[in-house]
Amino acid sequence: MSVLIVGSTALDSIKTPIAENPRLLGGSASHAAVAASFFSPVKLVGVVGDDFPKRYVALYKRHGIDIEGLQMLPGKTFHWSGEYELNMNNRRTLLTELGVFETFTPTLPKGHQNSPFVLLANIAPSLQNHVLNQMQRPKFIVADTMDLWLNIALPDLLKLLKRLDAFVLNDSEAHQLTKEDNVFAALKKIHQLGPKYVIIKKGSHGSILSGPRGFFICPAYPLHKVLDPTGAGDAFVGAMMGYLATAKGSVEDNIRRAMVYGSVTASFCCEGFGLTRTTRIKRAAIDQRVKELEKLTRF
Repeated sequence: MSVLIVGSTALDSIKTPIAENPRLLGGSASHAAVAASFFSPVKLVGVVGDDFPKRYVALYKRHGIDIEGLQMLPGKTFHWSGEYELNMNNRRTLLTELGVFETFTPTLPKGHQNSPFVLLANIAPSLQNHVLNQMQRPKFIVADTMDLWLNIALPDLLKLLKRLDAFVLNDSEAHQLTKEDNVFAALKKIHQLGPKYVIIKKGSHGSILSGPRGFFICPAYPLHKVLDPTGAGDAFVGAMMGYLATAKGSVEDNIRRAMVYGSVTASFCCEGFGLTRTTRIKRAAIDQRVKELEKLTRF
């Protein structure tokens, strides 16, 4: 089965204490789509300007990503610039140029409307709702979000939550949404807003799932060195969705292992700037790290 991924496609200029890399391929949809492509067919929906490098279009195609839904419009591609501190946990935005993304309205090609697995990557919740209005009975819908939408678009987000099977957010966003400091109390409140599954991302400390069979704590793959964590959260959920789309059995049976595959795929993302590391690995490297993680966490 294929995964439909709708989100931002961008050019990221990333600065860390050790290096600076301008105008890398980025955006929530790009990171999620490449990660998902290791496991299943992917359909990408986004928007870019006429300055979007042809080599990035070729990169999508090299990963077998269907870009029929990628709008190419006159103007500039969404450009984000950010700088990380030495610990790689804190970053600040230096520049945001929305370009053609400012007026982006996701329009799904007819062949995309019956996709069984749908990932609404980080874009405005009004646009995420607009995508669902075009879908024909998807099997499993997941959405990601960010603190900005909790601040400026909470009513739209609350409307969206009622339509989701799973909701993904980080621990600070969970606190912001529920006003709960305890992550397990926050999970309970988020379930009451609609989603059957809730996943809270905790960066280098892994993630926590709450679902019908209770909790699951998913570890992060231990890295000795992190070059750039940009897009790791998108890679995590993208790989998770890709794995679920091709796994035999129910979502409930497979979601925990899918999260482990997501965690491992995200680890590769952190080892290079932007998508430079992720796009150079093979599925066998992911499988090997999953085996290593199993050994580290079995008792």
